[in-house]
Amino acid sequence: MSAYIIRRLLIAVLIIFLVTLIVFFVLRLLPGDPLIIFLGQQAQSGGITQQELTRLRHDYGLDLPILVQYGRWMWGILQGDLGNSIYFHENVGKLMAARFPITLHLGLLAFVIANVGGILMGTIAAIRRGGWIDAVATTLANLGITVPVFWLGILLIYTFGLKLNWLPIVGYTSPFDDFWLSTRQLIMPVVCLAVTGLAGTARLMRSSMLEVVRQDYIRTAWSKGLTERFIIFKHALKNSLIPIITLMGIGLGIIFGGSVLVETVFAIPGVGRLLVTSIFAQDYIVIQSGTLLISMIIILTNVAVDIAYGWLDPRIRYG
Repeated sequence: MSAYIIRRLLIAVLIIFLVTLIVFFVLRLLPGDPLIIFLGQQAQSGGITQQELTRLRHDYGLDLPILVQYGRWMWGILQGDLGNSIYFHENVGKLMAARFPITLHLGLLAFVIANVGGILMGTIAAIRRGGWIDAVATTLANLGITVPVFWLGILLIYTFGLKLNWLPIVGYTSPFDDFWLSTRQLIMPVVCLAVTGLAGTARLMRSSMLEVVRQDYIRTAWSKGLTERFIIFKHALKNSLIPIITLMGIGLGIIFGGSVLVETVFAIPGVGRLLVTSIFAQDYIVIQSGTLLISMIIILTNVAVDIAYGWLDPRIRYG
């Protein structure tokens, strides 16, 4: 088991390295120059001279060969220095540190709601197969998978923010500053992030539960006169969760990827919105670091998912 964990971690490190390599070089192939955008900002205050432009290129290392730039960036990462933002004129590590807790707060809430809600919804639909509860749950799950997150966000803002005026439409407040306001601000963004994962989990959980309850050991439990609740939660649920674990790893990636859109729609100052701003500004360093952060979360989560399989399914043996 320990050898398998070490091997998976080494593979994860290699994948993360390849992600940094691809993102770094693809960004350099795109047309445009982040310093040109910086010059556009300076134009309102009198412009900038060629000497200052040359100095800026030197300060940010943009006058170096591309391989040297990549090496300096990677060496900085190993030392805990992500570099300096051209657009924000601030250390990228500080930018990420200020915004990541917000994205994490939003993402974890959506992740928990999507998985807990999806498991409950799928389980109930499977138990009540063929009834109206099953029909309603299946219909909602199908709708949840097909609805675009961006469109859903606009619909929620229009309905609950503008028409009914029940919820704030933009912004973020820490729950430590104002818990009630923070909760109201997060309802719509969390729903947008969670709905796709909840729908997918519910559908898969329903199918998995229906397959498990047909197994011989479940029939044996029924023949012993055990209650439905005991059979479902003691015997069927654990085995039904095995395929859900894989979906959790994928779902976390979808949630953090979706935060880019959701944070933009609801003006939440997290990593996702930071990445969008940086993409329009072609701020290479911020884009690289943000992509690296999200990639590490997704990759390491999938490593944890693989390891969790051994606990859920004793038939799996790691060589």
